[in-house]
Amino acid sequence: MTIAREGIREIAVATLVLWACGAIGGWLYWPLSIPFVAVWLFVVAFFRDPTRVGVYSPGELCSPADGTVTEITPLDSHEVIGGPATRIGIFLSLFNVHINRMPCGGTVRSTTYRKGEFLDARHPESGKRNEANTVVLDTHGELPGPVVVTQVAGLVARRIICHVQAGDSVTIGERFGLIKFGSRTELIVPRLEGTEIVVRLGDGVKAGLTVLVRQRVKPEATSPEGRAKTVPSDGKRVAKG
Repeated sequence: MTIAREGIREIAVATLVLWACGAIGGWLYWPLSIPFVAVWLFVVAFFRDPTRVGVYSPGELCSPADGTVTEITPLDSHEVIGGPATRIGIFLSLFNVHINRMPCGGTVRSTTYRKGEFLDARHPESGKRNEANTVVLDTHGELPGPVVVTQVAGLVARRIICHVQAGDSVTIGERFGLIKFGSRTELIVPRLEGTEIVVRLGDGVKAGLTVLVRQRVKPEATSPEGRAKTVPSDGKRVAKG
């Protein structure tokens, strides 16, 4: 199992503390060590970083996070999109993979961090009031844009990590960050003629694999076979600064 580099510190601390406590508990009475080992396994599993390879057709946007779709909201207007849009909210439980991935290829226009509260990520106001980081993508020419991805902290999550910055070129499915310990991720796309939301409330989704949206693209953007090439989404972006 591959471990995300963002979790190395937490895993190191958990190993020192929990294994020490487990050893003491086991010395006194061996069943006392079981809870400490279980918590250690949970911490390691939380930072798992599975390799994923997606296959996408032109116009498809993949999920930026693992979790459950808890919101699909049509917006009459969105200040970044510059017109009607659709917001899809994904809730990440403590047991989901927490690596965030790019929903499409493009160039990062901006990243904006916002301080805020730490409401439960399932709270309807969490997207507006919680601590968050927003990435705006200028999409490639064949895909309507811009596209907005927002990492939202939750009740337990206290740290948002984002490795991209303005001017970076990214590919669909590429890792770009992580939210530690429970969170919400939002995808906001232009709502145009031909926009198709292909998930429903309650659906389980996987970052870099599940298609959330299909947009109408220019005819020349479609390959003769009608399908884009397989895109490996296991490239690691090096944090800047």
